[in-house]
Amino acid sequence: MDSPVFLSVLFIYGVSASLQLLFITTIFFVFLQRNIQWWKHVFNFSLYAMMLMSASSAFTFIGGDQGPIETNNLMPYVVALTIYFGMNVSMIGVYFFLTIKKGLSDEIRGILMEGTSSYFITLVLSLVLSFLMEVQVYIGLLLFTTLGVLLSLAFRQYFNLYQKVSEKANRDQLTGLYNHGCFKELLEEKVQDAIDSHQPISMAIIDIDDFKKFNDTFGHLEGDKLLKNVGTLIQDSADQKDIVARYGGEEFVILMPNTSEDLAFKRLNTLRKKMNDTYYEGVEVFPYGCLSFSGGVFQYKEGTSADFLHKTDLAMYLAKRKGKNMISRLDEDSMYGDAIFCDEKLKLAKQQVDIFLTKDLMTYRHSNRVHDYANEFSKRIDLTKKEKQLLILGSLVHDIGKIEVPRELLTKAGKLSLDEWEMMKKHVTWGKDWVQSIKGFEDIIPLVELHHERFDGKGYPYGLKGYSIPKLARVLCILDSFDAMTTERPYQPTKTFQEAINELRRCSGTQFDPDLVEPFIEMIEECYMEEEVMV
Repeated sequence: MDSPVFLSVLFIYGVSASLQLLFITTIFFVFLQRNIQWWKHVFNFSLYAMMLMSASSAFTFIGGDQGPIETNNLMPYVVALTIYFGMNVSMIGVYFFLTIKKGLSDEIRGILMEGTSSYFITLVLSLVLSFLMEVQVYIGLLLFTTLGVLLSLAFRQYFNLYQKVSEKANRDQLTGLYNHGCFKELLEEKVQDAIDSHQPISMAIIDIDDFKKFNDTFGHLEGDKLLKNVGTLIQDSADQKDIVARYGGEEFVILMPNTSEDLAFKRLNTLRKKMNDTYYEGVEVFPYGCLSFSGGVFQYKEGTSADFLHKTDLAMYLAKRKGKNMISRLDEDSMYGDAIFCDEKLKLAKQQVDIFLTKDLMTYRHSNRVHDYANEFSKRIDLTKKEKQLLILGSLVHDIGKIEVPRELLTKAGKLSLDEWEMMKKHVTWGKDWVQSIKGFEDIIPLVELHHERFDGKGYPYGLKGYSIPKLARVLCILDSFDAMTTERPYQPTKTFQEAINELRRCSGTQFDPDLVEPFIEMIEECYMEEEVMV
């Protein structure tokens, strides 16, 4: 409401009077709004000053006369306001162009579309005030100020109402997070921002594991309470710039601007562990006895926002197919990527491991996680191409012998008896027999049979010691043990990644090859653990 006052003073008393009023108003607001940075007050004063001087020049040039409003010639007033409007649009557009690096033409076009009606109202109000001031200056200003205050209060009420309605339309009523429709709109906007600013943007999709089992056991009302709890947990773990939404059912999505895929993977893995370790009444019905989710992460590279969403969704389904309670990426090295999936040996191994889906879900998931570790670790140590292939294949089927172990032994919630332990140890021998029976798998026999041998000679089945244990079996021993320590199981407390790292270091040189422990820890810290400041 300040522009009509400045323009009215400009039309009646001239540009000097309007600039003096601008200066007094600026000083008043400097003291009233001390929390605003000083340079913003200076910028605002400079902007208004240039607008008023430009409008005054145009007004005079067209033939406008200072004093009472000339109703028979309104053109100078219209031109003056047009110049005032044009200067404002141009300067504000340049400001946003410099500060947020958006296209100048786009900014100006947006202001023109949204602000034209407001500036037309400003012209009308400035002429109304001018007529009032001609009759009685102070009474005119008082009436106009009263009108301005009342209009401001009315607009604020309508704006607050609009915000409430808009918020309700954009929010999921159960969790309070953004809903599906709002997220799709924000996704378009943030992807375009990332393209314009050349900054990375990543997305994560989360699907709560076995949620139907919880719903079937406790009912939909309790299921809704669990979803609300999970939504709060995700939101509390998100970064301030993240956009968190309930995508539908038990699926949630997190859009992470200025975040690489590597960092997104670490952050989601941190959230996964946090959710595993957060108790919620009734989680005992889940296979792990805890809350868990399957998650996929993907960094935008090219294409549409719909492609971005689709590829992230594919990454999430990779995690589900690999046994759930894990995070997957969609890349050429993925176990289920088209290139690797065409490998007949891996396809056959995958079919065999799938047997565990009906017998022992934990072993199935464990095998897939160890495979992921092997895939990444094989890139970081000195291995030939052949050795990398053997490690990746062997890691997937290293526990295949457990198919012969009775189901009640595999799923026993408690410490095994001596006889039961002796039977469990036979899985490496049974696994060797399975490998020998399949043509082309002979080279992975040492990984399947010897991954429980210890560097100090106290392992099984043969008590091999030190470097007499094949290198790939020494590698697999570390991968297998680390996942066993950090896997959520009802019969033993899980270790955090840091606790498991400490255990690896403690057992370096006894259970594990000391030459391989630190490189593996370095990989875990770099690829799977989020920085402490990011938690």
